[in-house]
Amino acid sequence: MAAIASEGARLVGHCDVVVATDDERIAALARDLGLGVAMTEVAISSGSGRAWAAARQRIPAPSIIVNLQGDAPFVPPSMITALVQALRRSSHAVATPVVALTWDALDALRTHKLTSPFSGTTCTRRADGRALWFSKTVIPAIRNESQLRDAMPLSPVYRHIGLYAYRFDALRHFEETEPTPYERIEGLEQLRFLESGQDILTVEVASPAHAMSGIDTAQDVALAENLIAELGDPHLSWR
Repeated sequence: MAAIASEGARLVGHCDVVVATDDERIAALARDLGLGVAMTEVAISSGSGRAWAAARQRIPAPSIIVNLQGDAPFVPPSMITALVQALRRSSHAVATPVVALTWDALDALRTHKLTSPFSGTTCTRRADGRALWFSKTVIPAIRNESQLRDAMPLSPVYRHIGLYAYRFDALRHFEETEPTPYERIEGLEQLRFLESGQDILTVEVASPAHAMSGIDTAQDVALAENLIAELGDPHLSWR
């Protein structure tokens, strides 16, 4: 399931939100909530592909599409706004948010990956924000880590958040490009953009209060439920 929002929720006077799904149960719930629905093919294997299938149905075609995927439920509206603003100010095809991890957060991520190695994605980036690479492993490897912990308040590791803003033509390019070698190996759709020569702008944002790597396993579901029990439902404060 992917939800697309043309132009961004809090950036314009209204939000054209569409839930893109292949599951009629999700579609029925979305309709009950008054949301638009785009039924998409079961065979679509990525959120970007599902966002394209929904975006191409829109008339007129949206210039910017925001893709909020179902495995990232704790993304605040302010993050969507920041992403769309950053894309509008740049010439990049795609933008996505990253969080600079504290050393404690990095330790927690490493511990989490001992039992859920493919939950959570990290990113390396240039000084201008362009992504160098994304991986399910923790990158970069840190030489002389103990010294860096004493010298730096934040670790050099960025955690990727599963939210994307694309230009319409970037999504078209994604769909017309075959899955790329490292995309297949890592299971990360954003690598198709990088491997095919398109830049991704990473936008550094503050870590949400409900900070987690994403919901990919049953353990992740339990962690999300524990965060809600401990900190409350963040959606109530976003209304």
